[in-house]
Amino acid sequence: MNRRDFCAAASAIPTVLFAGRRSEAKDDASGESAPPKDVIGRPVRVVSIAFNNKPLDTIVQVIEKEAPRGTDIIALPETWRGQKQPESLDGATITAIAALAKKHRTYIVCPIDRTDGARRLNSAVLLDRAGKVACVYDKVFPYWSEYDLKPPVTPGLEAPVHQADFGRVGMAICFDSNYPEVWKRMADQGAELIIWPSAYSAGTTLQAHALINHFYIVTSTLRHDCIVYDITGEELLYEKSTDINVSRITLDLDRGIYHKDFNVPKRARLLKERGGDVMMEKELDREAWFVLKAKRPGVSARQLARQYGLEELRDYINRSRREIDTMRGWKFSEIK
Repeated sequence: MNRRDFCAAASAIPTVLFAGRRSEAKDDASGESAPPKDVIGRPVRVVSIAFNNKPLDTIVQVIEKEAPRGTDIIALPETWRGQKQPESLDGATITAIAALAKKHRTYIVCPIDRTDGARRLNSAVLLDRAGKVACVYDKVFPYWSEYDLKPPVTPGLEAPVHQADFGRVGMAICFDSNYPEVWKRMADQGAELIIWPSAYSAGTTLQAHALINHFYIVTSTLRHDCIVYDITGEELLYEKSTDINVSRITLDLDRGIYHKDFNVPKRARLLKERGGDVMMEKELDREAWFVLKAKRPGVSARQLARQYGLEELRDYINRSRREIDTMRGWKFSEIK
Protein backbone atom coordinates (compact mmCIF):
# COMPACT_ATOMS: atom_id res chain seq x y z
CA MET A 1 0.00 0.00 0.00
CA ASN A 2 1.54 3.34 -1.01
CA ARG A 3 0.99 6.67 0.71
CA ARG A 4 -1.80 7.66 -1.67
CA ASP A 5 -3.59 4.40 -0.90
CA PHE A 6 -3.03 4.82 2.85
CA CYS A 7 -4.57 8.30 2.81
CA ALA A 8 -7.45 7.18 0.63
CA ALA A 9 -8.15 4.20 2.87
CA ALA A 10 -8.15 6.46 5.90
CA SER A 11 -10.74 8.79 4.38
CA ALA A 12 -12.93 5.85 3.38
CA ILE A 13 -13.29 4.34 6.85
CA PRO A 14 -16.73 5.11 8.32
CA THR A 15 -16.94 6.93 11.62
CA VAL A 16 -17.54 4.62 14.57
CA LEU A 17 -20.18 6.06 16.88
CA PHE A 18 -20.15 3.53 19.68
CA ALA A 19 -17.79 3.05 22.59
CA GLY A 20 -16.71 -0.10 24.38
CA ARG A 21 -17.71 -1.04 27.93
CA ARG A 22 -16.51 -3.57 30.47
CA SER A 23 -20.05 -4.67 31.22
CA GLU A 24 -21.70 -7.15 28.90
CA ALA A 25 -25.26 -5.96 29.59
CA LYS A 26 -26.66 -4.29 26.48
CA ASP A 27 -29.04 -1.41 26.99
CA ASP A 28 -29.88 0.07 23.60
CA ALA A 29 -30.49 -0.88 20.00
CA SER A 30 -26.92 -0.07 18.97
CA GLY A 31 -25.63 -3.01 21.02
CA GLU A 32 -23.56 -0.67 23.20
CA SER A 33 -22.97 -1.97 26.71
CA ALA A 34 -24.06 -0.08 29.80
CA PRO A 35 -21.41 1.21 32.23
CA PRO A 36 -20.86 -0.77 35.45
CA LYS A 37 -23.47 0.16 38.03
CA ASP A 38 -20.95 1.00 40.77
CA VAL A 39 -18.61 3.17 38.67
CA ILE A 40 -19.05 6.73 37.40
CA GLY A 41 -18.21 7.01 33.71
CA ARG A 42 -15.86 4.55 32.04
CA PRO A 43 -12.57 4.89 33.94
CA VAL A 44 -9.45 3.26 32.50
CA ARG A 45 -6.37 2.93 34.69
CA VAL A 46 -3.29 3.55 32.54
CA VAL A 47 0.31 2.94 33.64
CA SER A 48 3.28 4.20 31.61
CA ILE A 49 6.68 2.67 32.39
CA ALA A 50 9.41 4.71 30.67
CA PHE A 51 13.11 3.80 30.70
CA ASN A 52 16.11 3.04 28.55
CA ASN A 53 18.61 0.19 28.40
CA LYS A 54 17.07 -2.03 31.06
CA PRO A 55 17.16 -5.85 30.95
CA LEU A 56 14.03 -7.95 30.65
CA ASP A 57 14.30 -9.24 34.22
CA THR A 58 14.31 -5.70 35.62
CA ILE A 59 11.18 -4.68 33.71
CA VAL A 60 9.44 -7.89 34.74
CA GLN A 61 10.11 -6.94 38.36
CA VAL A 62 8.76 -3.41 37.81
CA ILE A 63 5.53 -4.76 36.28
CA GLU A 64 5.21 -7.31 39.10
CA LYS A 65 5.38 -4.40 41.55
CA GLU A 66 3.11 -1.98 39.71
CA ALA A 67 0.38 -4.22 38.30
CA PRO A 68 -1.09 -5.28 41.69
CA ARG A 69 -1.71 -1.59 42.46
CA GLY A 70 -4.44 -1.69 39.81
CA THR A 71 -4.18 -1.21 36.07
CA ASP A 72 -6.16 -1.77 32.89
CA ILE A 73 -3.34 -1.12 30.43
CA ILE A 74 0.45 -0.76 30.75
CA ALA A 75 2.62 0.97 28.15
CA LEU A 76 6.32 0.25 27.55
CA PRO A 77 8.73 2.25 25.31
CA GLU A 78 9.63 1.73 21.66
CA THR A 79 11.90 -1.29 20.93
CA TRP A 80 13.01 -1.19 24.56
CA ARG A 81 15.12 -4.32 24.11
CA GLY A 82 17.05 -2.71 21.27
CA GLN A 83 17.27 -3.37 17.54
CA LYS A 84 20.25 -5.70 17.38
CA GLN A 85 18.41 -9.00 17.14
CA PRO A 86 14.77 -9.03 15.99
CA GLU A 87 12.49 -11.65 17.54
CA SER A 88 9.14 -13.20 16.74
CA LEU A 89 5.88 -13.02 18.65
CA ASP A 90 6.93 -16.34 20.19
CA GLY A 91 10.23 -14.90 21.42
CA ALA A 92 11.46 -14.32 24.95
CA THR A 93 10.14 -10.76 25.31
CA ILE A 94 6.51 -11.35 24.35
CA THR A 95 6.45 -14.69 26.17
CA ALA A 96 7.57 -13.07 29.44
CA ILE A 97 5.35 -9.99 29.20
CA ALA A 98 2.33 -12.05 28.09
CA ALA A 99 2.66 -14.15 31.25
CA LEU A 100 2.47 -10.96 33.32
CA ALA A 101 -0.58 -9.70 31.40
CA LYS A 102 -2.33 -12.98 32.14
CA LYS A 103 -1.21 -13.13 35.78
CA HIS A 104 -2.33 -9.58 36.58
CA ARG A 105 -5.33 -9.49 34.21
CA THR A 106 -4.17 -6.35 32.41
CA TYR A 107 -3.54 -5.25 28.85
CA ILE A 108 0.11 -4.47 28.08
CA VAL A 109 1.57 -2.68 25.04
CA CYS A 110 4.97 -4.28 24.50
CA PRO A 111 7.01 -2.91 21.57
CA ILE A 112 9.62 -5.18 19.96
CA ASP A 113 12.02 -5.33 17.03
CA ARG A 114 9.99 -8.01 15.27
CA THR A 115 10.67 -10.58 12.63
CA ASP A 116 7.86 -11.95 10.49
CA GLY A 117 9.17 -14.32 7.86
CA ALA A 118 11.62 -12.34 5.77
CA ARG A 119 10.34 -9.00 7.08
CA ARG A 120 11.70 -6.93 9.96
CA LEU A 121 9.19 -4.61 11.63
CA ASN A 122 9.16 -2.07 14.43
CA SER A 123 6.04 -3.29 16.24
CA ALA A 124 3.86 -2.45 19.22
CA VAL A 125 2.19 -5.63 20.45
CA LEU A 126 -1.04 -5.31 22.44
CA LEU A 127 -1.47 -8.22 24.85
CA ASP A 128 -4.90 -8.77 26.38
CA ARG A 129 -5.86 -9.76 29.93
CA ALA A 130 -5.48 -13.44 29.02
CA GLY A 131 -1.93 -12.87 27.78
CA LYS A 132 -2.94 -13.33 24.15
CA VAL A 133 -1.79 -11.14 21.27
CA ALA A 134 -4.84 -8.95 20.64
CA CYS A 135 -3.39 -6.56 18.08
CA VAL A 136 -0.08 -5.72 16.41
CA TYR A 137 0.77 -2.28 15.08
CA ASP A 138 3.75 -2.04 12.72
CA LYS A 139 5.35 1.41 12.55
CA VAL A 140 4.00 3.00 9.40
CA PHE A 141 6.83 5.55 9.13
CA PRO A 142 10.13 4.04 10.35
CA TYR A 143 12.92 6.52 11.08
CA TRP A 144 15.74 6.89 8.52
CA SER A 145 18.32 4.95 10.54
CA GLU A 146 16.00 1.92 10.65
CA TYR A 147 16.55 1.47 6.92
CA ASP A 148 20.28 1.04 7.60
CA LEU A 149 19.69 -2.04 9.74
CA LYS A 150 20.43 -5.47 8.27
CA PRO A 151 17.77 -6.36 7.25
CA PRO A 152 16.08 -2.94 7.16
CA VAL A 153 12.79 -2.26 8.88
CA THR A 154 9.77 -2.65 6.59
CA PRO A 155 7.15 0.14 6.82
CA GLY A 156 3.81 -0.92 8.25
CA LEU A 157 0.67 -0.93 6.11
CA GLU A 158 -2.17 -0.44 8.59
CA ALA A 159 -3.15 1.55 11.68
CA PRO A 160 -5.52 -0.89 13.42
CA VAL A 161 -7.78 -0.03 16.35
CA HIS A 162 -8.62 -2.77 18.83
CA GLN A 163 -11.88 -3.10 20.75
CA ALA A 164 -10.65 -3.78 24.28
CA ASP A 165 -13.06 -4.52 27.11
CA PHE A 166 -12.81 -0.88 28.24
CA GLY A 167 -12.83 0.90 24.87
CA ARG A 168 -11.15 1.33 21.51
CA VAL A 169 -7.35 1.41 21.61
CA GLY A 170 -4.92 2.44 18.89
CA MET A 171 -1.13 2.58 18.77
CA ALA A 172 1.46 4.65 16.92
CA ILE A 173 5.24 4.72 17.29
CA CYS A 174 7.80 7.54 17.50
CA PHE A 175 8.34 9.04 13.99
CA ASP A 176 4.64 8.40 13.22
CA SER A 177 3.99 11.55 15.24
CA ASN A 178 4.83 13.61 12.16
CA TYR A 179 2.19 12.11 9.87
CA PRO A 180 -1.44 13.19 10.45
CA GLU A 181 -2.84 10.44 8.20
CA VAL A 182 -1.83 7.77 10.74
CA TRP A 183 -3.74 9.52 13.51
CA LYS A 184 -6.79 10.28 11.38
CA ARG A 185 -6.88 6.65 10.30
CA MET A 186 -7.27 5.65 13.96
CA ALA A 187 -9.77 8.42 14.68
CA ASP A 188 -11.92 7.28 11.76
CA GLN A 189 -12.05 3.83 13.36
CA GLY A 190 -13.38 5.30 16.60
CA ALA A 191 -10.16 5.26 18.63
CA GLU A 192 -10.61 6.60 22.15
CA LEU A 193 -7.14 6.01 23.60
CA ILE A 194 -3.80 6.02 21.75
CA ILE A 195 -0.69 4.49 23.27
CA TRP A 196 2.48 6.00 21.78
CA PRO A 197 5.79 4.24 22.54
CA SER A 198 8.76 6.28 21.39
CA ALA A 199 12.45 7.07 21.54
CA TYR A 200 11.72 10.78 22.06
CA SER A 201 9.02 12.92 23.67
CA ALA A 202 7.42 14.82 20.72
CA GLY A 203 5.48 17.17 23.02
CA THR A 204 3.18 19.56 21.19
CA THR A 205 3.33 17.48 18.00
CA LEU A 206 1.27 14.88 19.84
CA GLN A 207 -0.86 17.58 21.41
CA ALA A 208 -1.96 18.63 17.93
CA HIS A 209 -3.22 15.09 17.20
CA ALA A 210 -5.19 14.96 20.46
CA LEU A 211 -6.62 18.41 19.71
CA ILE A 212 -7.72 17.57 16.16
CA ASN A 213 -8.83 13.96 16.67
CA HIS A 214 -10.26 14.14 20.21
CA PHE A 215 -8.76 11.01 21.71
CA TYR A 216 -6.54 10.57 24.74
CA ILE A 217 -2.83 10.06 24.06
CA VAL A 218 -0.49 8.39 26.58
CA THR A 219 3.24 8.10 25.92
CA SER A 220 6.07 5.87 27.14
CA THR A 221 9.53 6.85 25.94
CA LEU A 222 13.20 5.95 26.07
CA ARG A 223 13.72 9.45 27.50
CA HIS A 224 12.22 8.29 30.83
CA ASP A 225 9.12 10.44 30.49
CA CYS A 226 5.36 10.27 30.02
CA ILE A 227 2.91 12.81 28.62
CA VAL A 228 -0.88 12.46 28.68
CA TYR A 229 -3.12 14.60 26.48
CA ASP A 230 -6.86 15.05 26.92
CA ILE A 231 -9.60 14.79 24.28
CA THR A 232 -9.56 18.61 24.34
CA GLY A 233 -5.85 18.66 23.48
CA GLU A 234 -4.91 19.91 26.94
CA GLU A 235 -1.92 18.39 28.73
CA LEU A 236 -3.12 16.35 31.70
CA LEU A 237 0.22 15.03 32.93
CA TYR A 238 3.95 15.27 32.33
CA GLU A 239 6.38 13.25 34.42
CA LYS A 240 10.07 12.49 33.91
CA SER A 241 12.60 10.53 35.97
CA THR A 242 16.33 9.97 35.79
CA ASP A 243 15.93 6.19 35.91
CA ILE A 244 12.66 4.26 35.49
CA ASN A 245 9.66 6.57 35.32
CA VAL A 246 6.30 5.11 36.38
CA SER A 247 3.29 7.32 35.69
CA ARG A 248 -0.31 6.53 36.59
CA ILE A 249 -3.49 8.19 35.42
CA THR A 250 -7.17 7.25 35.27
CA LEU A 251 -8.98 8.41 32.13
CA ASP A 252 -12.75 8.49 31.69
CA LEU A 253 -13.57 7.23 28.19
CA ASP A 254 -17.22 8.18 28.67
CA ARG A 255 -16.46 11.91 28.58
CA GLY A 256 -17.80 13.35 25.32
CA ILE A 257 -16.69 16.48 23.47
CA TYR A 258 -19.13 18.50 21.34
CA HIS A 259 -19.28 21.62 19.17
CA LYS A 260 -21.87 24.23 20.06
CA ASP A 261 -23.13 24.23 16.47
CA PHE A 262 -26.65 22.74 16.43
CA ASN A 263 -26.12 21.25 19.92
CA VAL A 264 -26.89 24.06 22.35
CA PRO A 265 -30.72 23.66 22.49
CA LYS A 266 -30.31 19.88 22.80
CA ARG A 267 -27.73 20.34 25.55
CA ALA A 268 -30.08 22.66 27.44
CA ARG A 269 -32.88 20.08 27.29
CA LEU A 270 -30.54 17.27 28.35
CA LEU A 271 -29.21 19.18 31.35
CA LYS A 272 -32.70 20.32 32.34
CA GLU A 273 -34.26 16.86 32.19
CA ARG A 274 -31.26 14.72 33.20
CA GLY A 275 -29.20 17.14 35.27
CA GLY A 276 -28.89 14.57 38.03
CA ASP A 277 -27.25 12.15 35.62
CA VAL A 278 -24.94 14.25 33.46
CA MET A 279 -23.08 17.54 33.75
CA MET A 280 -21.21 19.96 31.53
CA GLU A 281 -17.69 19.49 32.87
CA LYS A 282 -15.99 22.09 30.73
CA GLU A 283 -16.81 24.81 28.20
CA LEU A 284 -14.11 26.03 25.82
CA ASP A 285 -15.47 29.36 24.69
CA ARG A 286 -12.94 30.26 21.99
CA GLU A 287 -13.22 26.85 20.35
CA ALA A 288 -17.00 26.75 20.85
CA TRP A 289 -16.63 23.26 22.37
CA PHE A 290 -17.97 21.70 25.56
CA VAL A 291 -17.41 18.43 27.43
CA LEU A 292 -20.10 16.30 29.05
CA LYS A 293 -19.54 13.67 31.72
CA ALA A 294 -21.63 11.38 33.90
CA LYS A 295 -22.46 12.37 37.49
CA ARG A 296 -23.53 9.05 38.94
CA PRO A 297 -22.84 5.33 38.52
CA GLY A 298 -24.71 3.37 35.88
CA VAL A 299 -25.07 6.35 33.53
CA SER A 300 -23.29 6.91 30.22
CA ALA A 301 -23.04 10.61 29.37
CA ARG A 302 -22.24 9.82 25.74
CA GLN A 303 -25.22 7.50 25.39
CA LEU A 304 -27.56 10.03 26.97
CA ALA A 305 -26.23 12.80 24.74
CA ARG A 306 -26.94 10.70 21.65
CA GLN A 307 -30.44 9.95 22.90
CA TYR A 308 -31.02 13.71 23.06
CA GLY A 309 -29.66 14.15 19.54
CA LEU A 310 -26.27 15.67 20.33
CA GLU A 311 -23.57 14.93 17.76
CA GLU A 312 -20.03 14.40 19.01
CA LEU A 313 -17.41 16.80 17.69
CA ARG A 314 -15.41 14.26 15.68
CA ASP A 315 -18.60 12.98 14.02
CA TYR A 316 -19.77 16.52 13.28
CA ILE A 317 -16.50 17.46 11.56
CA ASN A 318 -16.45 14.24 9.53
CA ARG A 319 -20.09 14.61 8.48
CA SER A 320 -19.51 18.23 7.52
CA ARG A 321 -16.49 17.24 5.43
CA ARG A 322 -18.46 14.56 3.58
CA GLU A 323 -21.47 16.78 2.88
CA ILE A 324 -19.44 19.81 1.81
CA ASP A 325 -17.33 17.58 -0.46
CA THR A 326 -20.58 16.32 -1.99
CA MET A 327 -21.73 19.88 -2.66
CA ARG A 328 -18.30 20.67 -4.13
CA GLY A 329 -18.47 17.58 -6.33
CA TRP A 330 -15.09 16.15 -5.32
CA LYS A 331 -13.08 15.38 -2.18
CA PHE A 332 -10.80 18.24 -1.18
CA SER A 333 -8.54 15.75 0.67
CA GLU A 334 -7.83 13.74 -2.47
CA ILE A 335 -4.25 13.90 -3.69
CA LYS A 336 -4.14 15.44 -7.16
